[in-house]
Amino acid sequence: MFDLDRWEEIWVTITRNKVRSLLTGFGVFWGIFMLVIMMGFGEGMQRGIFNQVEGFATNSCFLGTTLTSEPYKGFQKGRSWDMHNRDLELLRKEIPEIDVLSPVLFGGRSEGNTVYGDNVGTYALKGLHANYDKIENQFLTKGRFINEIDVATRRKVCVIGTKVYEELFSSGEEPLGKYLRVNGVYYQIIGVAEGVASLSLAGRTAESISIPFTTMQQINNRGDVIHIMCATALPDYSVKQVAEKMEEKLKASNNISPTDTQAVWSENLEEQFNMYKYLFLGISLLIWIVGSGTLIAGIVGVSNIMMVTVKERTKEIGIRRALGAKPFTIVSQIMSESLLLTLMAGMLGLCLGVMVLNIADVYWLQEAENMFISNPSVSFNTAVISSVILFVCGLTAGGIPTMRALHIKAIDAIREE
Repeated sequence: MFDLDRWEEIWVTITRNKVRSLLTGFGVFWGIFMLVIMMGFGEGMQRGIFNQVEGFATNSCFLGTTLTSEPYKGFQKGRSWDMHNRDLELLRKEIPEIDVLSPVLFGGRSEGNTVYGDNVGTYALKGLHANYDKIENQFLTKGRFINEIDVATRRKVCVIGTKVYEELFSSGEEPLGKYLRVNGVYYQIIGVAEGVASLSLAGRTAESISIPFTTMQQINNRGDVIHIMCATALPDYSVKQVAEKMEEKLKASNNISPTDTQAVWSENLEEQFNMYKYLFLGISLLIWIVGSGTLIAGIVGVSNIMMVTVKERTKEIGIRRALGAKPFTIVSQIMSESLLLTLMAGMLGLCLGVMVLNIADVYWLQEAENMFISNPSVSFNTAVISSVILFVCGLTAGGIPTMRALHIKAIDAIREE
């Protein structure tokens, strides 16, 4: 005889279990989804910031001159001083820890200082050594960079930035071999450089004109004055150690008190890059903590729903035990349900998170300007680790309900209503 009330009760139970499983699985889904989104944007932020300085030597330092703050050897405090070519040779000779040592000079940026044909522009002029591209990669799009012969013979040649080329030359026009007039002096173009995106000395390379530093010394009638010393350290030495030795030698060579803390200014890029690395390490750790907390909350929900499921199926489990079902059969059934619920919800969250990151990269970040986020995505290793975490969490979520099911006695389960 058809029992309508009994079938209605079964349908209500099935519907309730589906809704309960759906809500519980959403906790796991949301935990993985948020973890993927936060990890993707965290890695995208790190990638974006480091892309801005890609090509700049991370183990470099820069030293320049300011007014002295102490009297020394008959000189009054407040004295201005300059570095010279002799200091360049001194540092090369007495500090073997230096890998690359390059002087830099600045030639000013007066209004309309650059002329090509009928086109006029305003650009920064720099005097560089041939080895400067080992400190800041020039990313040449045409021609070559300054070489040792240019420096030794004080050639009037120049490397222009990509923006200088775009603004002064017609589209597709060949710039190599042509002449620019900069501050009244003609220079032959030997290369076009894009340079580093944001980090640079006295203006971006793309908006600057570079000439041999010896040529600038001669043209500006400044003798052998050097404005900035740039250096990189050998792999086994710290930049801080090299910068301190350079400062010590410069003070001794120019009659400056060894205790004068103002006369020489320095900038250590290694320390700044390390600071960024530790910052992003902390951000990644925080993301994992927050994401893992959300995921654990979802796993607890899975464990609870499995406990409720075991309780509702106590009579069924008891009958199966009475009919000879082995413990492994009971364990595999509960564990498989727990794993299935966890993995399905987790993989859905993982896939949706990756899709959201791709959509954000294609339709938002690539069109936005000056964004410090580049290609937000999760690595393959992160996806594998997330999958392993899901698997372990699924086993953990089913562990406690499984132990409860194994302790159910067949006779007690059959009696339970």
